[in-house]
Amino acid sequence: MTILGADFQDLAPATIFDRIIKKEVPSDVVYENDKVLAFRDIAPQAPTHILVIPKRRQGLTSLRKATEEQKGVLGEMMLAVAKIVRQEGIEGGYRLVVNDGEEAGQTVNHLHIHILAGRPLKWPPG
Repeated sequence: MTILGADFQDLAPATIFDRIIKKEVPSDVVYENDKVLAFRDIAPQAPTHILVIPKRRQGLTSLRKATEEQKGVLGEMMLAVAKIVRQEGIEGGYRLVVNDGEEAGQTVNHLHIHILAGRPLKWPPG
């Protein structure tokens, strides 16, 4: 039984994002609050390519593992996107991407949202 607000024990292996959050690995941070961290991708796929991650993974290795108790941090991630887009002056449009699982191209098992902008983005994407 899960107790609302109880601290979730995350037993998944640490990722590069955990090291970035701890400031063990340098990153170009564009936004940070107590819940989320956003930084520029080191292998950008567009002129603007920013990753938004929860600071406490709490089992959120992928979106499909999100629980009712995590809706707050999921909302924080989306609000961070809105703030970042305004801060970066993105006016022509942007795309949000969440790769969920290996077949979708997820390479880091820590939920993250890609913000892509600065060039025309084709559809379908993959």
